[in-house]
Amino acid sequence: MFVVGWVGSALASCAATCACHACGFASQELVRRSARLAYCVLFTLALVEAWVLRDYAQPLMEKLPWILRHETERSTEAFYGQQAVYRVSIGNAAFFGLMALTMLGVRYKNDKRDLYLQHGGWLVKVGLWLLFNALPFFLPVGVVNSYGWLARIGSGCFLCMQILMLLDFVVHWNDTWVDMDDVRYLYALLAITVTAFLGTAGIVAVLFYFFNPSGPDCSFNITMIVFTILIGLLLTGVSMSTYATNGSIFPASIFTVYCTYLCYSAMVAEPHDDACNSLGHRLNAASATTLALGMGLALLSVVYSALRAGSNTALFNLGVSLGITEGDEDESEGDRPLLDAEEKGEADTTSTSAGLDGASKAAARPGAYTATTAEENVPVTYNYSFFHLVFALASMYIAMLMTGWGTNPQERDLIDVGWTSVWVKLVTQWATALTYVWMLVAPAVFPDRDFSH
Repeated sequence: MFVVGWVGSALASCAATCACHACGFASQELVRRSARLAYCVLFTLALVEAWVLRDYAQPLMEKLPWILRHETERSTEAFYGQQAVYRVSIGNAAFFGLMALTMLGVRYKNDKRDLYLQHGGWLVKVGLWLLFNALPFFLPVGVVNSYGWLARIGSGCFLCMQILMLLDFVVHWNDTWVDMDDVRYLYALLAITVTAFLGTAGIVAVLFYFFNPSGPDCSFNITMIVFTILIGLLLTGVSMSTYATNGSIFPASIFTVYCTYLCYSAMVAEPHDDACNSLGHRLNAASATTLALGMGLALLSVVYSALRAGSNTALFNLGVSLGITEGDEDESEGDRPLLDAEEKGEADTTSTSAGLDGASKAAARPGAYTATTAEENVPVTYNYSFFHLVFALASMYIAMLMTGWGTNPQERDLIDVGWTSVWVKLVTQWATALTYVWMLVAPAVFPDRDFSH
């Protein structure tokens, strides 16, 4: 029995060791192939941390004397939750902001910051991220409250980026499928267009049903719903008019359904005890699992938006895109800062004499990569600095999302509820519609300008 136990213990130790090595190898492979995904994991962890602390931070915050000095609000759970969310947001905005500053000017793969900062040094970066998450809890309340106003501005910038990202995506989608030499793509665009308009009609029906209950005066909701219908008609009409030389019914249908969804999202964000929000009453009666699932989906959409916006640097023309489009991924050729021995040998045997001369010169420089000239001139696949800037702004947006834009306490298992959230969504709807209309009419208003880029 002793031998059997010893063998079992040895096998268990070996299995645990193998599992650790496998996890370590998997994490290294993940980081090597896509650093963006690794940063996304850090952002998601911060998001979950803010969510948990918002609802359960009071016992911890009550032990911090510089917070207890604020006698006016200190007895409310909402005050502690808001303070915790702000502090997590400060730490992550500072971390990603510092990374954005550090990565300014990285254009090519042979920049050492690509190897040691963007794709490497993860032990140091994770330690720095943990430090940045802890230090804001030592800040006084006044400083944290002032950050709340800065976060409002940063959140507005993040929402504007989402609008531009959607505009670029839809227009690129339409142009790509129209240029396809296959009639099936045109039929697919037609089917999606019809589906989008049918979806718009369905959302409008839901809006009238749930946000105009019989009895109370819900004129505000009715006005916003009717205004949303008019926005859809405007977008479609301008797209089909002669003024829009680059107009198309497909983008109009997508933006119409999106603007209608924003109206729905605004109505849902009304306080759940409001008489005109009958859907909110039903959500209050839903199970905690259902509410948590809805909240999780909302937060995942923020993570996805931040990831895609940060990768789409060509759209914002910050001067470092170098002709690289959004579709390029981290795992593209040249993403690895250094080649392994075999690949170096193949590169050396197949390179031209000019490439060999360039490699010799590169090797002669202190600290330069021992790679061919072609490898030295490989541009980065996205703007590292802009990528981190987007995540810094997304960190600010999370603070606003979880605190009702800092104006009212949020109920547990609920986010982005309150009249401030309602108006933010409605303003976002108007900004989306105006941006799309301007894209259509700008070439006619300024015929001498080139809008092709």
